[in-house]
Amino acid sequence: MRGLTVFLALLLSYGLHSQQSDSLDNEYLEDQFYVGITYNFLLGKPDGVSLRNLSYGLQGGFIKDIPLSPLRNIGLGIGLGYAVNSYYTNLVASETADGFEYAIVDDNDNPFKRNKIETHLIEMPIEFRWRNSTAADYKFWRVYAGIKLGYIVGSRSKFVSDTLKDSFYNTDTRNFQYGLMLNFGYNTFNIHAYYALNDLFDDGVTALDGQEVGLTPLRIGIIFYIL
Repeated sequence: MRGLTVFLALLLSYGLHSQQSDSLDNEYLEDQFYVGITYNFLLGKPDGVSLRNLSYGLQGGFIKDIPLSPLRNIGLGIGLGYAVNSYYTNLVASETADGFEYAIVDDNDNPFKRNKIETHLIEMPIEFRWRNSTAADYKFWRVYAGIKLGYIVGSRSKFVSDTLKDSFYNTDTRNFQYGLMLNFGYNTFNIHAYYALNDLFDDGVTALDGQEVGLTPLRIGIIFYIL
C-alpha cells in the first residue's frame, strides 16, 4: 500500500501542475487519466457465504475526453484501463482432477487466515460527462455516468490457514464483465460506484451443497481524475 500511496501522490501532483499550466487553453480537455481504489461487496451470495477481511480493488487508465458542447462542460469519455479486484469470503475453492469444487466453510469449526478470488481485468469505461469547469478553473464539480466493460485476463483462488497454503488459476469466472458506474465529486476526490449487471462466476457453477455460486460485484470507493 505504500507504493500505491506514492504513485497516487505523484499522479495528483502532475495533474494539478498540468491543469494550471493549461488554464488559458480554450481547447482544454479534462480528466484524461484516472486511478481509483474501491471496497468490494458481493451481492446474491449463497446462504452461509460472508465477506471477510478487506475486499479491495485498484484501477487505473486513460480516457479520451470528447467535448459535446461549445462550453466543453458536457462530453463523452471513452477509455481503456486495467483493474485488479480481490474478494475475500468463506467460499473456499479447491482444484480437483475434474475441475473446481466450492465449499462454504464455517470459520468457527474450520478457522483459516485468508481465502479469496482475485481477478485481473482489461476495462473500457464509457462515460457521459457533465462538469462546470472552465478554461481558467481546474476546481469544479463533475458527474460522470455510464457503463464499464471488462474482460478478465486472469483469475486466481488463494487459501491460507495455519497448516495449508493453496493457490491456483481459476477458470470458472465469467470472462466478459459489464455494469453501470457513477463517478461524482468536486476537485480531486470523487466517489466511484460500480454495479455489475452479470455474475462473477459462470452459470452452472455450484457449491457442494447445490447452491449456485453466482456472486454479483458491487464496488464503492474513490477515484482521482488527472489532466
